[in-house]
Amino acid sequence: MRTVEAAKFVGAPPDAVERVLTPRRIVEYEGSFTVRGVEERYDATVVTVGGPGLELRLRFEPRDRGYDYEQLDDGGPLDAMTTTLTYTPENEGTRVSASSSVSLGAPPAALTDRIAGWKRRGELDRLLDALAETVE
Repeated sequence: MRTVEAAKFVGAPPDAVERVLTPRRIVEYEGSFTVRGVEERYDATVVTVGGPGLELRLRFEPRDRGYDYEQLDDGGPLDAMTTTLTYTPENEGTRVSASSSVSLGAPPAALTDRIAGWKRRGELDRLLDALAETVE
């Protein structure tokens, strides 16, 4: 398992970030998959995403000022993926932070998990950049 982190200061207040930060938009902002469906459940939101020849589900649980989300399906590109996304007031704006643990589930784990982490870090950076562009 490899953990990667990303953070960005956004020049908008937390309520502006909260208004646009939805499970659907998080997936869209990450840029790797297309949203195929959103199911609102009593305790979580499940987003079905896909790409060429691939479909999987991500389960989003709201938390105070953010989300925890994870890959549900074994058929996804990763063996496991969990992410915590949070935002907190800072100065005249908001600090948005993401931490994600990923595992490709293929040997040698030290190498394949490093590659998965590198790709995941790129997704988190795209997410934060797109969010900042939307609210600033």
